[in-house]
Amino acid sequence: ARVRDRTQTCMTHPHNNSAWKQAFRRSVLKWFDRHARDLPWRRHRSVYHIWVSEIMLQQTQVATVIEYYQRFMQRFPDVETLARAPLDDVLHLWTGLGYYARARNLHKSAQAIAEQHNGHFPETQPELEDLPGIGRSTAGAIRAIAMHQQATILDGNVKRVLTRFHAIAGYPGKTDVAKQLWQQADAHTPAERTADFTQAIMDLGATLCTRRKPNCSTCPLTAKCSARINNTVADYPASKPKVAKPVREARFFVLSLTNKATLLEQKPLNGLWGGLWTPPERDRSTSADTFLNELQISSAQIERQHIAPVFRHTFTHFHLDIEPVYITLRELPDGYVGEDTLRWVNPEHINGENQAIGLSAPAVKLLASLKEPFTS
Repeated sequence: ARVRDRTQTCMTHPHNNSAWKQAFRRSVLKWFDRHARDLPWRRHRSVYHIWVSEIMLQQTQVATVIEYYQRFMQRFPDVETLARAPLDDVLHLWTGLGYYARARNLHKSAQAIAEQHNGHFPETQPELEDLPGIGRSTAGAIRAIAMHQQATILDGNVKRVLTRFHAIAGYPGKTDVAKQLWQQADAHTPAERTADFTQAIMDLGATLCTRRKPNCSTCPLTAKCSARINNTVADYPASKPKVAKPVREARFFVLSLTNKATLLEQKPLNGLWGGLWTPPERDRSTSADTFLNELQISSAQIERQHIAPVFRHTFTHFHLDIEPVYITLRELPDGYVGEDTLRWVNPEHINGENQAIGLSAPAVKLLASLKEPFTS
């Protein structure tokens, strides 16, 4: 009787029982066979397509990515084309998608693949992780989905499914919690149909096991999900401990001509908005006269000037309060702007062949404001 009791207890807890691991896989795959999403990168499943989509999907929802992915593939249909392209072209197509380091790393990786691997993607986990912007989970996704290897992923959707199913407490970003999640992810990943399982568990987290209002009633795992059984679904995964974000201040000088051509400055590659173009940013204490003197522009050349209300742009680790200073010049300063990092750009022609550049989010907002009537 004692043996039967131990067996029964083991079978009611999915954490360490191989039979429940197999049941987990079967349930997820059966659900996927009926509910798989029709996504553009799944129509090809080439390494290149999966790689680009996985990088875009880092910290970005599928609905947002689709349009960017399709435009990106039209312009850069293969890794060689991407490797040869100017960084400005890559950042231009990334404008609005955010987290621009992803685009810079994508470009660097394409060049590394073209130059160091003869245009062929490496096929091992360590080699893939050596490429810029590819971490453990992204490398696993590429191997599993495109290369049909047994490899494990642990993106945000998968973390949500596993923390709830196994009732894993603690913020997933903590080392000890992440270790538990990787162990469970490895244990659940099957040797067969790995590509389907990888996409299935991501889909499950994205469509049913959502952060808010999860649809537990139609989830294939609901009968054995610890969080659902204990009515604690909302407790998992634990939220990131809140830390007050510091606030920084800056002035952006929107220097334009009467025809709306505007001076933009390219950010250094190793800083915020690396490689992107934005109206010149200076310290909040910088006056318009100081800025114009820097450019050797006299006050006599100014048509009008206006300081607009401050607006906030939020980064992952801090807030940036931006005060826009609009200055319109009567004519283009003689002989000015010879530096590669400065350029006059007409906002109405920003998508043209000769002006395909990447813009920071504040730059997009400030340039859009030039289409409105100027108010002093």
